[in-house]
Amino acid sequence: MNTVLLQYAVEVEKTGSITQAAANLFMDQPNLSKSIKSLEESLGAPIFKRTPKGVVPTERGRVFLEYARNVLVQIEEMEHLYKPDQINGMRFSLSMPRASYISLACTKFIQTIDPEESMAVWLRETNTAETLRDVETGEYSLGIIRYQSTSEAYYRQTTVAKGLIMEPLFDFPLRLLFSSRHPLAQKKEIDSKDLMPYIEIVHGDGVTSRKENSEKETGRTNSAKKIYVFERGSQFDLLCENHDAYMWVSPMPGKMLKRYHLMERECNGDDRIFRDSLVYRKGYSLTPWEKEFIKELESSEHMHASEC
Repeated sequence: MNTVLLQYAVEVEKTGSITQAAANLFMDQPNLSKSIKSLEESLGAPIFKRTPKGVVPTERGRVFLEYARNVLVQIEEMEHLYKPDQINGMRFSLSMPRASYISLACTKFIQTIDPEESMAVWLRETNTAETLRDVETGEYSLGIIRYQSTSEAYYRQTTVAKGLIMEPLFDFPLRLLFSSRHPLAQKKEIDSKDLMPYIEIVHGDGVTSRKENSEKETGRTNSAKKIYVFERGSQFDLLCENHDAYMWVSPMPGKMLKRYHLMERECNGDDRIFRDSLVYRKGYSLTPWEKEFIKELESSEHMHASEC
């Protein structure tokens, strides 16, 4: 089977659009459609079906595409074995939430690599939906997703449907993060209503189109003042310079709090537990480097407990 056709099919799945996939592949849409049709005829079954939201895999097509992605990844890895500039080199890719303990683990992991060794590292901070897409399509080898622990069954079902393995890493309650000069810094106990006058910083791509009544479900009072950001550098600048700003975050390593002159506090009435889980493709064999990163991650995830 022509591996180019496999690449075409995987790109169509990734974009959900024949037109967009053709543009990404620098080819005409009719030619791509013809190629996909030829591939489907050789298989004796359709790979895709059209819906009002675009092109999606059929049930059998999803299974085929899972195999196709694995074949393409294995071919790429095999090619790298024989490229002179890749001998003894390290390749690592991770799609992850914006979490300081993960960022710190990445930093420490990279420090363990021999300075003389070639490497290519891709780190992407994004939301759970995008991470699942990144790993499912093979664009990233590893992913870490974040979700409320009460949604465990949903994400178990979702990852299985996408041909992914999910392994829990870390459970935690969300904490309030703000400047050590914040008006609430010296308050002995903080309730959600205390947050009303202040500016909440939110990750913009974490906002869903479905409006959730978080006040009813969790007792939290939503702030009327919000700033949406898309990378952690902005959030730290805003928290440091705007003493009326705060964020909901996973527990942070103590050295990060000291670096930015920030502090963490609990909030009464918010008993939600979140979970970070590792995801990777079913049948994928973790490399020694990836195993080393996971070991570093597991050793660093509770650093905040000893350093705060």
